[in-house]
Amino acid sequence: MTQPQPNKSYENVRMGVDYYPEHWDEEMWEKDIALMKSSGVAVVRVGEFAWSRMEPRDGEFEFGWLDRALDLFARYGIDVVIGTPTHTPPRWLTAKHPDVLPILPSGAVYQPGVRGHRCFNSRSLRHYGERLIGRLAERYAKHPAVVGWQTDNEFGMLDSQSAQAAEDFRDWVYRKYGTLDNLNREWGTVVWSGEYSEWSEVTPPLGGSPYQNPSFLLDFARFQWETVADFQNGQIAAIRAHCPDHFVTHNFHSYPQRLDLYKVGEALDFASFDYYPNTSPDKAATSPYSGALSLDATRGVKRRNFWIMEQLSGSPGAWMPMWRMPQPGYIRAYVWQAIARGADTVVHFRWRSAHIGAEQFWHGLIDHSNVPGRRLAEFAETSGEVRRLAPLLEGTSPEAQVAILMSHEQLEALRIQKQTDNFDYYENLKEYHRALTKLGIGCDVIDWRQPLDGYRVVVAPHLYLLDDEAAERLSRFAADGGTLLLTARTGVKNLNNVCVMQPLPGLLADCAGVAVREYDPLGRDVVRLDAEDGEQYACSQWADILDPAPGGRTEVLARYGGPVFFAGEAAVTRHAFGHGETYYLGTHPEEEYLRALLLRIAQERGLPHAEGLPAGVQVSVRAGASGAYLFVLNLSRETRRFRLGGAYAEAAGGEGLLGGRRHSGGELELKPYGVEIFRF
Repeated sequence: MTQPQPNKSYENVRMGVDYYPEHWDEEMWEKDIALMKSSGVAVVRVGEFAWSRMEPRDGEFEFGWLDRALDLFARYGIDVVIGTPTHTPPRWLTAKHPDVLPILPSGAVYQPGVRGHRCFNSRSLRHYGERLIGRLAERYAKHPAVVGWQTDNEFGMLDSQSAQAAEDFRDWVYRKYGTLDNLNREWGTVVWSGEYSEWSEVTPPLGGSPYQNPSFLLDFARFQWETVADFQNGQIAAIRAHCPDHFVTHNFHSYPQRLDLYKVGEALDFASFDYYPNTSPDKAATSPYSGALSLDATRGVKRRNFWIMEQLSGSPGAWMPMWRMPQPGYIRAYVWQAIARGADTVVHFRWRSAHIGAEQFWHGLIDHSNVPGRRLAEFAETSGEVRRLAPLLEGTSPEAQVAILMSHEQLEALRIQKQTDNFDYYENLKEYHRALTKLGIGCDVIDWRQPLDGYRVVVAPHLYLLDDEAAERLSRFAADGGTLLLTARTGVKNLNNVCVMQPLPGLLADCAGVAVREYDPLGRDVVRLDAEDGEQYACSQWADILDPAPGGRTEVLARYGGPVFFAGEAAVTRHAFGHGETYYLGTHPEEEYLRALLLRIAQERGLPHAEGLPAGVQVSVRAGASGAYLFVLNLSRETRRFRLGGAYAEAAGGEGLLGGRRHSGGELELKPYGVEIFRF
């Protein structure tokens, strides 16, 4: 029997807000909802923290208040996403079943009173959580306002050391390795007399010391990834039993996440992200690019369009001192940035600033005064623009010929054993992405295990862990005509986090056409990098001293310079491999070198790009049956005047869909946080 598919309402391009009816007097609800409707709100999220109101005592369910709220939304034609409230187990549950609470690596209990106080291994949490979710799903399966569900809230790694987590981890290890002999061999436990002689000795990393066996620590992370995915799968099953035509998503947050987004995302219809671009002036130069990576990474979870489930509406402040308030145009610009990179719905957090609780100063669209002001007006204006362009944009999505491979296994392994004091996996990945973004090159950020069909260039930073399957797939991509870019710290270990005894880059040595003779962990020390064209750059973090493979198919593109013992040695190479090529960067160059190298690749491979974009200006393309749409965004605090050349010059000479005026010869002027969209 074919499983019914969720409705496709999640593909509509629209705006929304997060709303907490349980926080406000019921007399306020209809006035709020009427104002939402007139402001362009098409969807709201509710309920993700409301367990104690839904079930104030064990087995006593009170949904009347939620019925009335949902009925009001239905009356005003606003769709609703219900959040499952397992992020905040009520006090009656944690008192009755203390196993719900995680045990932190320090041995302390993660007490209730904040949020996130739930051990994913707790059987009590699973039982009571799925019971409540089943009741909600059954009750609202046919409600005219309810279109979908969000699981829990902002999953993350807890490293719980609870008794149940320990038992589940032991079972996980047994299923993977089968015997203690296998386990001891694969983890290398002979070091420091760490060998296990009984299965009962296998425990979580009690105390959380970073100096424990790295194979053990990586497997404990993998165990947690599967635990969170299984915890979520139980919720999805409870929803699907009653709501097969509703979508299910989850709101990821704050990259980089130790949690494997791809593992947790497998069962979702689409991914969502909580997007809070930094408003502080000192972050103005970097925040738009960090945000672009976060959006592309979210799209990569399912390799399809996504939602923003929380978007910045005002100055955040609760978990940190308050940030600066978003300037005029900021809210609008970042909505369009999210849509440009694949968001179909943008939901703002929150409708009104909370007047109670810990997040009172995480500001919403309306301040505590309850007087609608500038930010709500900007939201309403943006909602009108989104509504007007939605018929064109629906069914479109970003299209990229370049992919960056991201791996939570690499991230975790390099966190467990930091390579130098200035080496950061995600920050380095961010620099490659930023260089591509500044060149106007569209880029997917995908799981390192995903198929590579359709890409012309693949950037694969720091494949520290490597196996035959991944190496063969990447080698085949290059041999079939692709351009592969590898970096230092590739092929160092196998997937058990054990160093391999072969010259680096290990299994990719033939594809890369180099061998690492020796390496120097530079850390923060800066070394000169001499490019083949005579330009000089800086590099740091790491220095692989490269020996090009014999045969003349490997050319040296840059060498180390300056007063180091390896001055003159190869640092960056290009190797002709099959019908394609592999670049190997044995160091981490400054951004200007990365931009020059990626520009060269774009020109040689005929990739659409835009040279000379001013700081803070980004371009993105969404395409579909209705055509292709070029988004040009000034995400800076200053007016930018520039000529948009290259592949986008003709498009930028047309009539803007937002401004309604023509731009001669690609000449554009965008005010601070200005946006224009062109159809081509």
